[in-house]
Amino acid sequence: MKILVVDDEPHIVMMIKSRLIANNYEVITANDGQECLQKLVSEKPDLLILDIMMPKMDGYSVLVAIKEMREIRGDMPQIPVIILTAAVEPRIKELVEQEQIGAYMLKPFDSKELLKTIETFKNKLS
Repeated sequence: MKILVVDDEPHIVMMIKSRLIANNYEVITANDGQECLQKLVSEKPDLLILDIMMPKMDGYSVLVAIKEMREIRGDMPQIPVIILTAAVEPRIKELVEQEQIGAYMLKPFDSKELLKTIETFKNKLS
């Protein structure tokens, strides 16, 4: 399973990446929303772990862009998204209810809980 991790905080990216690699996942990283969109197209990950608060393009804008790409291009697959956020806003809960994201986790998060959540998506994709 190939996972794209997107966060503007390098220490968070490295922590998640090392944890995922240790659990036999292939990991790609991006530092902002623009880079995320490029890697979604070029790398075709199976799962996206996405921060909300980022420079250049925040996580909400990434989700809108993914939806638009799916509608316009037609070849963008439905990719499960796990949001990482410092605070749960009503907007995030709405995205879960509308099934635009699969799950969200609060920062600081428990890496064991993140792995469990990823396993849930992995089982659905299998």
